[in-house]
Amino acid sequence: MFNIKNTDFSWTLFLDRDGVINFEQHNDYVKNWADFKFYKESLLALPILAKKFKTIVITTNQKGVGKKLMSEVDLTNIHQNMVLEINKVGGRIDHIFYCTDLDNESINRKPQPGMAFQAKEKFPSIDFTKSIMVGNRTSDMEFGRNAGLHTVFLATTHPETAFPNHLIDYRFNHLLEFAEALQY
Repeated sequence: MFNIKNTDFSWTLFLDRDGVINFEQHNDYVKNWADFKFYKESLLALPILAKKFKTIVITTNQKGVGKKLMSEVDLTNIHQNMVLEINKVGGRIDHIFYCTDLDNESINRKPQPGMAFQAKEKFPSIDFTKSIMVGNRTSDMEFGRNAGLHTVFLATTHPETAFPNHLIDYRFNHLLEFAEALQY
């Protein structure tokens, strides 16, 4: 297992969105900005993470668009507002990769590694061996493993997930706890 204390500014942080940065909608989707509610811990964590990682990207499955429950314009509006609020507190998101595909076997739909490859194409300096995927579902952890990333599980929505677990390198309660662990 890697030691998170060995991370430095050359590393890349991959973040899931719902359940990591913001509350998930129970049995539904965040369909517009009014539905989007930040975890207070994430807004405290993101400025710390901005100082720790060279590149920070979000990789998020957004099946709600594929199901036509929302439009890509709605999704863009959510992301623009989210990034604006993150920037206001001193955080940073360098890019958001999302997959609207309904087919679970799509290369771009987590747990498949397509969004990691998209990130590497956009940011050629990304080294997957010096990258961490932070998510709240085992599919995020599988995505991380499939792309050769280290993994951090947040127990925000699925605290029953077993740990230790071969898919999970570290487990924290929320994003701020992870960010604080990088500082000490």
